[in-house]
Amino acid sequence: MIALRRAESDADLEAWRRVRAAVVPNERAPSVEELRRMDAPDRLLLLAELHGEVAGSGVASRSDMAGLGSLAPRVLPGARRRGVGAALLEALAAHLAALGFSESNATVEDGGSLAFAERFGFREVDRQVEQVRVVTRKEVEPCVPDGVELVSLAERPDLSRAMYEQVALEALADIPVSPPLEVSLEDWEREWTSLPEGTFLALVGGEAVGCAGLQRDDDRPDRAEHSLTAVRRDWRGRGVAKALEQATIVWAAGSGIRELYTWTQRGNEAMQRLNERLGYVVRSRCTTVRGRVPLR
Repeated sequence: MIALRRAESDADLEAWRRVRAAVVPNERAPSVEELRRMDAPDRLLLLAELHGEVAGSGVASRSDMAGLGSLAPRVLPGARRRGVGAALLEALAAHLAALGFSESNATVEDGGSLAFAERFGFREVDRQVEQVRVVTRKEVEPCVPDGVELVSLAERPDLSRAMYEQVALEALADIPVSPPLEVSLEDWEREWTSLPEGTFLALVGGEAVGCAGLQRDDDRPDRAEHSLTAVRRDWRGRGVAKALEQATIVWAAGSGIRELYTWTQRGNEAMQRLNERLGYVVRSRCTTVRGRVPLR
């Protein structure tokens, strides 16, 4: 018997995130506190139980891509091929349809998951590459271009809005996805800059021209994920992105972090090459698929 219910209590949210951590072990799972902070009227978190035991979880919400929903059903390995994934997918898709969406994105990381998505009409629209880097205890200090100053967001919290308006909005518009990304200031400050001491800004004459940040993994304090590395268009190609990424690496080295990882979309090979020059290597790839909702 399969039963679905909303994840609402702290115990539910902890069970939800443990499924995510088990299914996607190479990535950080949001803490219960983060899940509370990310809660929104359009966001649905589900737990799936099989014969009374937690077997999977799922999330559906508005996507950062304009006009699309986003969903992710996840099933523990031992509970697969018993209808749990299909039940989650159908419920998540129905939620998005009720919100007024007609299409949704999802991400799959293996052939079996891709075949499952294709059974329900989802088709590939993009691919992403995960790059990972081992952090040593002593890293090279950033090579900062002339006229540029690097500061952390913890040092200058007053620059959070400027970082969003002067750098992030432009950079998000340039990310090669269709439809384009739409991230509000509230979402930016809640989800993209959650580690101020590990978030750095490049300033020129007091104006923000670049930013780069990290998100620490609560389950693995020695691991962190890059959020967004971005440089204003008129300052690209001058070494600002490299200096910002080096700053995050140096901060990570001094903060007990021993692994950094980042995802980049197809079409952003320039960032992939920069990461390679900084010592990152490819660990995995994933596929973004898109399908209509509801499923029937």
